[in-house]
Amino acid sequence: MLYRSTRGSCRSVSAAEAIKRGIAADGGLFVPEKTVQFNLEQIALMSEMSYQERAVKILEGYLDDYTNEELLECVNKAYTAEKFETNDIAPLHKLYDSVNILELWHGPTSAFKDMALQILPHFLVKALKKTGEKEEIVILVATSGDTGKAALEGFKDVIGTKIIVFFPSEGVSQVQKMQMVTQEGSNVYAIAVDGNFDDAQNGVKRIFGDEDVTALMEEHGYKFSSANSINWGRLVPQIVYYFSAYADMIKNGEIKAGEKINFVVPTGNFGNILAAYYAMQMGLPVNKLICASNDNNVLTDFINTGEYNKNREFKKTLSPSMDILISSNLERLLYLITGDNAEKVCEWMNQLKNVGSYSVDQDTKKKIQSIFWAGYTNDSDTLKTIESVYQETGYVLDTHTAVAVDVYDKYVISTSDVTKAVIVSTASPFKFNDSVLKAIAGEEAIKGKTEFELLSVLSEKSGLKIPAPLKELDKKPVLHKEFCEPINMIGKVKEALKIQENIKTAK
Repeated sequence: MLYRSTRGSCRSVSAAEAIKRGIAADGGLFVPEKTVQFNLEQIALMSEMSYQERAVKILEGYLDDYTNEELLECVNKAYTAEKFETNDIAPLHKLYDSVNILELWHGPTSAFKDMALQILPHFLVKALKKTGEKEEIVILVATSGDTGKAALEGFKDVIGTKIIVFFPSEGVSQVQKMQMVTQEGSNVYAIAVDGNFDDAQNGVKRIFGDEDVTALMEEHGYKFSSANSINWGRLVPQIVYYFSAYADMIKNGEIKAGEKINFVVPTGNFGNILAAYYAMQMGLPVNKLICASNDNNVLTDFINTGEYNKNREFKKTLSPSMDILISSNLERLLYLITGDNAEKVCEWMNQLKNVGSYSVDQDTKKKIQSIFWAGYTNDSDTLKTIESVYQETGYVLDTHTAVAVDVYDKYVISTSDVTKAVIVSTASPFKFNDSVLKAIAGEEAIKGKTEFELLSVLSEKSGLKIPAPLKELDKKPVLHKEFCEPINMIGKVKEALKIQENIKTAK
């Protein structure tokens, strides 16, 4: 399997090369030249497999330059019951007769990003060997919270790698900060930046773009890379859990092989629902993909009108992982749905870069609308949804999953479609305990309490166990105390890598 760029200006590369690079030299995203296909018999057989076995079946077609033994090693190191606190890895919870919740947050950081970031490091290490890289890989990450911890945990003690995460000193929650600064591992570094997320992200971009720094790194045996969400090595593992959910529904007797279902996905960067689209193209029987947004509803507007316009107010919401106005992975969908039309993609991406908006043609809009339905939810309705679901079923939603549930309700009202549905749940309710408790117990329940105290309050109120990664987090020793101004981030990279030469400050 070879991979080409959505911008069309680069030669095709192997899966290992695509994973190592992350992004194509022309600024495009790597997409496979062919779509792996599964028939109903093969899908039905997955109902008898473990999550790990299902993962290997999906991955081997796209990563065919990895041997079966290598894929088994990657999968078995990533998806363990010890890390995910469940043998099912991505279990289904029956919410209503025709609705299941796909829980993707049982991993070491209690967020769905573990599904990809637990396996990406293993893909990357093997990719470096396959492509003849001799340098040690240094992952640089700027984070607003969850990605940093998931990447730190994923790359922890992975041979041949180091990871340096920069986070805004005052721009993350107490829980998120403690998750990062208490991170164990001989090759991990978490550094606070005096500024906001944009300051940290721009600093990382400056480091990547400084040729003198890159040359000096390579001189000392290091090579920069990223755990960015547009890396194919992060997207392809996400396809697995859509097949797995369908296989579990067959196993549980809820559907027969061939019966179509709907998937409801809360998303901001479009990667999570794009993985569902790939699964659909591969033969998974899907009726509709329902795209759920919060008040940053740029994707809802795009799917409904054909115009993508980021020139709007950025809103901080109760579902912060979806607070995004540039949905990077949407580029892959545009490429695929236009029949690999790189010229069109380039035109639209240039318009987005230069004027902040673009409009697709009517044919493209109709194709998108034939597959996707989109809606959005505000913060008030998010809290009401958490409250009503808890009162009706006793199930506790996090804020992102609540967005998906509310949008699904709007979909059913709008279309009268009651096809069986799977709602993708992307985070543990304990990650957003203040909002969740406010919804199910009222303002008094959270008044005067820290995020860490609220973990116990939520546990007592809901009867749920506090996830092990979050339990007594505030009592763990702080291992990372580094702090810097944005202009000094390169110096901190030098210190972490023990490079004594003077690295000039990036302008």
